[in-house]
Amino acid sequence: MRCIALFTLVMLNFTFAYSQSNDNRKELFEEAYNELEGMLKGTEKLSFKRAVFVTENAYLGGRLDYETFNFRIAEYADLCTKISQQHQLLYKESDLKTVEKYASVFRFMTDTVYYLVDDSAYFKTTPFQYDFDDFWGDKNWTKMFVTKLLDTNLGNCHSLPFLYKILCEELGANAYLAMAPNHTYIKLYSKKTGWFNTELTSAYFPIDAWIMASGYIHLSAIQNGIYMDTLSQKQSISVTVIDLAKGYERKFPNDIDFIEKCADLALEYYPFYTNALLLKAEIFKKRFEAIMKKENLSYPSQALSIPEARTLFNEMEKRYYHIHTIGYRMMPKEMYISWLGELKMQRDRYANKELMMNLKSTN
Repeated sequence: MRCIALFTLVMLNFTFAYSQSNDNRKELFEEAYNELEGMLKGTEKLSFKRAVFVTENAYLGGRLDYETFNFRIAEYADLCTKISQQHQLLYKESDLKTVEKYASVFRFMTDTVYYLVDDSAYFKTTPFQYDFDDFWGDKNWTKMFVTKLLDTNLGNCHSLPFLYKILCEELGANAYLAMAPNHTYIKLYSKKTGWFNTELTSAYFPIDAWIMASGYIHLSAIQNGIYMDTLSQKQSISVTVIDLAKGYERKFPNDIDFIEKCADLALEYYPFYTNALLLKAEIFKKRFEAIMKKENLSYPSQALSIPEARTLFNEMEKRYYHIHTIGYRMMPKEMYISWLGELKMQRDRYANKELMMNLKSTN
C-alpha cells in the first residue's frame, strides 16, 4: 500500500502550499511572464504543465513546489496506465495505444475505478466533481486552478480540461483544448471516428450539436476559429498568459501595464482569443476612465474634447466592435448552467454513440 502513503504526503504538501496565498509579489508574475514568453518565442521548452504551474504559483505567492506538483501528475499518470492495462477496449484500430490513453485518463477523472495494486490489494480512485460554487472564479480566482482541483477534487470547465490535457501529455498523447462561449473542453482524434469532443464537466462525449445548442455561437465565430477549433500548443500557452494577467489584475487592479503586456503577448500567438481581446479593450476603457477621474468629469462625453481621451475612447470602441464582428457573444451564467445541464438531461440526443461503443471495455 506504499502508493497510498505517497498520495497522502503529496496531499499534505499541496494543502499547506495552497493555504498560503496572501503573498503579493509582482516579481513572481514577471518571472512567470518571462518563462511563458520564452515558451512562445522558442527560448524555453514548450510545456503546458509547466505553464499552468508557473501561472498559479505566481498568484499563490510562490508557495507551490514544482517537484511536488510534478510528482502528483506523474503518480496520476501512472494510475491511468494501470487502469488502461486492466481495462481493455473493444477498439481495434492501429492507434489503439493512443486511444487507450485517452480512455484511461477519462475513466480516471470521471469514474470510480478499482484497480489491482498487487496480488492482494486493490486501490480505488474517486472521480473529480464539478464545483458549482463561483465556477467562473469571480469571487475567488483560485477556483480556476488545477492545483485547487488536485487539492479538493472539485473543478470547473477551466481546471478539468487543463488537467486532462496535462495527464494525456504526461502519457505521451496529444490532447487539444477547444473553446465554446465561456467554456473550455477537449477535442481528440481517433482513426475510426475522426475528431470528437470530450466533456469533463459532465463526463460525456457530446457531438458538435450540443456545443451549437448553447445559442451563443455565431457562424462567424466558428469561421474565425474562436469556437470549436483545436488550439495549438502555443495557443494553449497563450491562454495561460491571460490567466496570469487575470490573476495579476485581482491583486494589482490599478497596475495595467503588466496586464496589457500579457494581452499583447497572447494576441501575438492567438489573435482571436476573445479573453485577450476583451482584456485589451478593457485596458483602453480603464485609461479613459483614469482621465475622467483626473479631470473630475462625470460623463464620458465630457472627456471626448480631450485628444488623449478621445483616442482611447475610439480605440476601445473599435476593439469592442471587432470582438462583436468576429462572433463573440457573452453567455449569461443562468444560461450557462442550463446549457451544461442539458447534456445530462438529453444524453441520447447529444451523445456520440459510435465513439461510446468503441470505447467500451472488454472487462
